[in-house]
Amino acid sequence: MKLSEKFNLRKTQYELDFVDIDLTKDTPLFIDPYFLAQRNDQWSIDANRSIRSFFQHIINLIRANSIDQGRELFVHLGEPNETCLGLSKGAPQGRGVGSGDASKIFNSLLQSTAVRTGIVEDIEDCRVLVAGVDKDKISDMATNVIRKHLMEYTQKQCELWEIPLQNNVPSGFFWDRHEREWKNNYSKMLIVDEKKILLTPKGIVSFVKDYTAQQYKQHFVLNFLQNEHLRMNSVLVQRRISRNGRERVFVTKKSISEYEEPMDKEYLARFTQSHPEIFDKFKSEVKKNLSSVKNSEITEDSLSDIIDFLISELRNTPTGTTNATKYHKLIVGILELIFYPNLTSPQVERQIDQGRKRIDITFDNAASSGFFHRLHSVNEIPSQFIFVECKNYTGDVTNPELDQLSGRFSLHSGKMGMLLCRKIEDFDTFIQRCRDTYIAGRGVVIPIVDSDLINILENIKNRNEETEEQLLSDRFRDIALS
Repeated sequence: MKLSEKFNLRKTQYELDFVDIDLTKDTPLFIDPYFLAQRNDQWSIDANRSIRSFFQHIINLIRANSIDQGRELFVHLGEPNETCLGLSKGAPQGRGVGSGDASKIFNSLLQSTAVRTGIVEDIEDCRVLVAGVDKDKISDMATNVIRKHLMEYTQKQCELWEIPLQNNVPSGFFWDRHEREWKNNYSKMLIVDEKKILLTPKGIVSFVKDYTAQQYKQHFVLNFLQNEHLRMNSVLVQRRISRNGRERVFVTKKSISEYEEPMDKEYLARFTQSHPEIFDKFKSEVKKNLSSVKNSEITEDSLSDIIDFLISELRNTPTGTTNATKYHKLIVGILELIFYPNLTSPQVERQIDQGRKRIDITFDNAASSGFFHRLHSVNEIPSQFIFVECKNYTGDVTNPELDQLSGRFSLHSGKMGMLLCRKIEDFDTFIQRCRDTYIAGRGVVIPIVDSDLINILENIKNRNEETEEQLLSDRFRDIALS
């Protein structure tokens, strides 16, 4: 059973920021520290700092010959069952790092040429260069280290979707990068069938197909060795006369693999020590080709059917305060579908009327290109967070709603927001009000109405890309150019 079904969220994976895990078995996805390190949203930056802190501390202890102290830190790398991610068969078992595996991994680090010589800089490098360390173990190690970050993320998502939490639950150990030690506490946690559950942002998981020893060996190490054997005219060079009489000179990767000693991770470490530029090229190429996991890769739900349903729901949701919460939840799901992976980690910032009404949603800006990236890189508008206000009004939004949203802006948090409402009859006048706010230096507020969302969704359904980018760019241009 999916978590969304368990709590009757009536939301699909496309509308949720976290992986909608199956509570009865592990989902074959992995927390990928390499992928996490490339992201620029605040949650990912903080989590990555914790991972780097832990791993660098371990490496420093090993290089200082403080072996017992380093080994002791591995004691807390237990089996993290809470995320329901990984390779286990049947019920989640966290088969990545058990107590015995943790000791083996530490021994592998001790014996590794890559660690001793300083080639390994980050925990994800172990996946490529250290024997006995693969994607499942790296993922589970990272889960333990960033457990507190995942707890806080889970709390925010549960608050957003009104999933009940249980108070005073032992958190399990997590890494405190400021104190450089393991800690635990009692916290609010999601408990399902007497089991702790941690939700994982879908933006930080992957199938780990690119940053691997196999990819490094096959496409970088062997390519380099092919050229070297040709340059030296070694015994592995083969010659063949083609039909047109031209001689073809070549070296096969298979012949190199058979000629060289076993091309295991220890071999790759020694090769990298001699040719660090090849490993740097590998990392650079992988980084250029990285992309967030697509919703279609982790769910079989039909995007076309989901879009039809969302459009129908939007059209049939009445205006007014009675349906404000329904409209609010609908909008959050639609924005997630439209803007993932550029906007992530939606959070409720404040509640009013004893929680009956919700206002003020923030998204983390994780964009590495496009409109949300240009905000700060080109337009110099602070946009670490994107603020969203949803107004299920019957009539037009006016100055008070505009001032309410822009009043939350600051240099440190961001000065860009989207005001979602059902319709605006006098759109030109409202754009002028947004222009006045912008000219006064109070930030950018972009109005988005139902017809905008429906147009974007229909274009996504018809595979017309970046309609949302064009709308935001055009509307910002109307506001910025007086």
